[in-house]
Amino acid sequence: MTSAVIVDAIRTASGRGKPGGALSGVHPVDLLAGTIRALVDRNGLDPALVDDVIGGCVTQAGEQGLNITRNAVLAAGFPESVPGTSVDRQCGSSQQAASFAAYGVLAGAYDIVIACGVESMSRVPMGTSVMVGGDPFAALRAERYPEGLVGQGISAELIAGRWKLDRAALDEFSARSHARAAQAIADGAFANEIVPVKVTGPDGTVSEHTVDQTVRAGTTVEGLGALKPSFYDPSYAQRFPEIGWHITPGNSSPLTDGASAALIMSEEKARALGLKPRARFHSFAVTGSDPLLMLTGVIPATQKVLARAGLSIGDIDAYEVNEAFAPVPLVWQSEIGADPEKLNPRGGAIALGHPLGASGTKLLATLLNHLEQTGGRYGLQTMCEGGGMANATIIEVL
Repeated sequence: MTSAVIVDAIRTASGRGKPGGALSGVHPVDLLAGTIRALVDRNGLDPALVDDVIGGCVTQAGEQGLNITRNAVLAAGFPESVPGTSVDRQCGSSQQAASFAAYGVLAGAYDIVIACGVESMSRVPMGTSVMVGGDPFAALRAERYPEGLVGQGISAELIAGRWKLDRAALDEFSARSHARAAQAIADGAFANEIVPVKVTGPDGTVSEHTVDQTVRAGTTVEGLGALKPSFYDPSYAQRFPEIGWHITPGNSSPLTDGASAALIMSEEKARALGLKPRARFHSFAVTGSDPLLMLTGVIPATQKVLARAGLSIGDIDAYEVNEAFAPVPLVWQSEIGADPEKLNPRGGAIALGHPLGASGTKLLATLLNHLEQTGGRYGLQTMCEGGGMANATIIEVL
């Protein structure tokens, strides 16, 4: 039986997802195009051999509309024969793209495929896709949830309240995320996964962006403690008395620009091309969960993928759990019984940023490099997703 293997995985360094951020001057099509071009170039691969490019993007509107992945394929100079399609599974979009790519290889439909993702939150803000008017939720969903669902910030508050996580615990975790990310940068741990992006400054000078802009090395619990809650709303306070209003900009992932990509193929094709497979996809899971507590899907998704793999959490050498908000990895860690030392060992999205559609293959790049550099065998990544869903993937280093 063939294996779906990862030959390479790369990402851009994060840019603050607001005007003036390091990548805010780069069109998202160009950002993704440069990333997938770098992927084939550094592996000496003829792009004409790529069977498909599957890209994650959450806000598919404006500059990210009209199938941004196909537009990026053309902008990257790939032959016109190479197709591209765009996936939206909210924050897990490019993790889902990687799963779809691997499924295609395992089914024999693909020999070589690129999974990737992009989000320019500075140029295409969250919510842009629904600003054109109309209700995306419709009457039947409202009939099923008559009290109404909530945004992710309120979901994070509900999780913190129901699992009795206080502000200190959230801020301590967030400070640790920055400390770990800053140490990884200082150690050069990200060097093999980050590809440079040429950016033009306000004065017209051109430079290469190679360091995550969202990491704050001097972050302290005391400093985070001075920040005010982001999502306080009197109506929700009355509806949900268990909320303590602990979610702030400091214990949430920042708005971020970025792109990422992974080169996936059959093991046979990799060896035929003289390319070294770095890891194989071991197991996959995707699940729906309570859309009110939409961020807890990582728990059943992890349980499902471990059961499919025939592994326990103790068999896993490192886990990447997307830090959309600090309660998510903390509740996951508690419910799964995971080792906190193995959780996001190089920091997470609270420090490194969460460029929505790019985060899945971004975490894959970081997880793969960490496992290789530390001698680990199995890695698990999982992403909570809007609407109450989650993906989980286990890879095995070869």
